[in-house]
Amino acid sequence: MITGTKTHEITVDVVILTLKNNAIQVLLVKRLNEPFKGKWAIPGGYIQLSENLDEAAVRILKEKTNVDNIYLEQLYTFGDPNRHPNGRVITCAYFALVRACDLNVVTTDELEWFKVSDLPPLAFDHKEIIEYSMKRTRERLEICPVAYQLLNEKFSLTEMQKAYELVMCKQLDKRNFRKKAVTTEGLVELDEYTKSSSKRPARLYKFENIKLNSKRAHFISMNKKGEVNV
Repeated sequence: MITGTKTHEITVDVVILTLKNNAIQVLLVKRLNEPFKGKWAIPGGYIQLSENLDEAAVRILKEKTNVDNIYLEQLYTFGDPNRHPNGRVITCAYFALVRACDLNVVTTDELEWFKVSDLPPLAFDHKEIIEYSMKRTRERLEICPVAYQLLNEKFSLTEMQKAYELVMCKQLDKRNFRKKAVTTEGLVELDEYTKSSSKRPARLYKFENIKLNSKRAHFISMNKKGEVNV
């Protein structure tokens, strides 16, 4: 039996990133209670005694945003003693890169997408958490193609380059990018082209057999029965 004085609370926060309107955007909720009432925040909440961290992440995301059945990666544990004004609260942050077309998010006055490059004033240390998730996304470029998770199933190399530029926050040389892109493992050239009346049609590509798992990643999802898969 464990005894002693309670010293802290544990929460879970979930960062959802997508490529939307030519920008990397994050899904935020408006806080309805103090502290930071009226401020925007990453969807999050306290874990229940009966659940583990993964189960809490899936539940909280569903409750706060009505989003479920997506892969979540455990990001980092944030435990600065002063991160919460009312006491010692440690949070385990998760994040996901998601195609905009795969999310059925109905935005409201309390649920909205924001550009990562133009965030509103945020509650707690959530700005730091979002910045860390972008840092992890850039690191993921060495593990698997980020475009696989952000772009539509079929895309042009121009769209792929734009996605990488938004993630890396810098412009890339078109010729060098294309030379490297076509050698990317899993990238398949299609006998299809973009349909546009104003521009020259561009060849389309897609990714196949991309492995998301890595030693630095811990992915969870929910099956049709509502159970957490690890």
